[in-house]
Amino acid sequence: MQPGVFGAGAAAGFLGDLVFADPRRAHPVAAFGRAASAVERRLWHDHRGAGALHTAVCAGTVAAASALLASRTRGALPGAALTAAATWAVLGGTSLGREARIIAAALDAGDLTAARRRLPHLCGRDPQALDADQMARAVVESVAENTSDAVVGALVWGALAGVPGLLGFRAVNTLDAMVGHTSPRYRRFGWASARLDDVVGWPGARLTAALATLAGPDPAGAWRVWRRDAASHPSPNAGHAEAAFAGALGVRLGGTLAYGGRVEHRPVLGGEGRPVAVADVERAVRLSRRVGALALGASVLGRFAVARARIGRSTTSGPNARTGPNARAGGRASGPGTRRGPR
Repeated sequence: MQPGVFGAGAAAGFLGDLVFADPRRAHPVAAFGRAASAVERRLWHDHRGAGALHTAVCAGTVAAASALLASRTRGALPGAALTAAATWAVLGGTSLGREARIIAAALDAGDLTAARRRLPHLCGRDPQALDADQMARAVVESVAENTSDAVVGALVWGALAGVPGLLGFRAVNTLDAMVGHTSPRYRRFGWASARLDDVVGWPGARLTAALATLAGPDPAGAWRVWRRDAASHPSPNAGHAEAAFAGALGVRLGGTLAYGGRVEHRPVLGGEGRPVAVADVERAVRLSRRVGALALGASVLGRFAVARARIGRSTTSGPNARTGPNARAGGRASGPGTRRGPR
C-alpha cells in the first residue's frame, strides 16, 4: 500500500473516531472479544503453553486474515477505504475522553455513587475503595495509559505494517485486557498475551511520552518526570505514558491502589507535583487529544519513511547492485580477463 493511500485512510479513520466514536453495539473489537472467549473455553488449561496457543490462534488469525485482505485490495480508493475502516475500528480516543468526562462530571456534582458505577468502564480499580480525589487520579492515569494503548500504539503499528499492523495490535492489546492479568485463572494462561502486549506496546508508549512532553503545558517538567520516574512503574510501558502526563500536568500519580480486592503500593510519579483534582481530568483529556493528533501525523510520516527504506533495500539488493568483495568502482565486474588474487 502506497504511503499516500495509508495517510488518507488513516486520517479518514481518525476523523471517523472523532465524529462517531465507538458504537454502542456491534463493535468489531467486541466481536473479536467474543470469538477469543470462545477459543479460550476450548483451550484453557492452567499452563503457559495453552495460553501461548490461545494467543497465537486469536492474534495470528486476525493478522493473517487482514494481511490477506490487504494484499487482495487493489486501487487507491479501496485501499484508503480499508485503512479508514481499520483505523476507525482500532482507535478508542474519543470514547476514552467521553468516559473520563462522564466520571469527572459526576465527581464535580458530588455524586460519588454515579462516579463509582461508571469507573469500571474505564479501568479495573475497585471503585468502592476510592474517594473523589482517588477516582480523579485513577481517571487521569487511565487516560494516560490508554492514550498509548487505544490511540498511539495502533497508529505506530499502522505505520510499520499497514492494516495488518493496526488490527494485529488491537487484537494483542484486547487479549491482554482479557487474560493478561495476575488472577489465579490467568496467572499462567495469560502470560503469553501479557508478554506479547509488552513487546508490541513498547514503541507506542515511548512515542506517547515524547508527544505528551512536546504537547503538554510543561515540557521541561514532563521530560524530567518521564526520564526519572517511568522505570519505577511495574509496567514496562504504562509508566512512560503516566510519568510524562504527570510531569506535563504538574500532578502526582501512582501510590496506593486496589485491584479486585488486592492492594498495590506503586511508586509515585511526579512526587513534586500536587494531588490530582477533578479539573485535571479535562486537562488530561485535552492533552490526550493533542497527543493523538500528533501521533496521526507521525504515523503518516513514518509510513513514508518505511516505504522509502524498502525502496532503498530493493535498490541495493537488486540484480544489478554492486555488492560483495569483488565489486569494482565504475561497475567493472571481475570477469575471466581480470586478474584476481595474488600474482
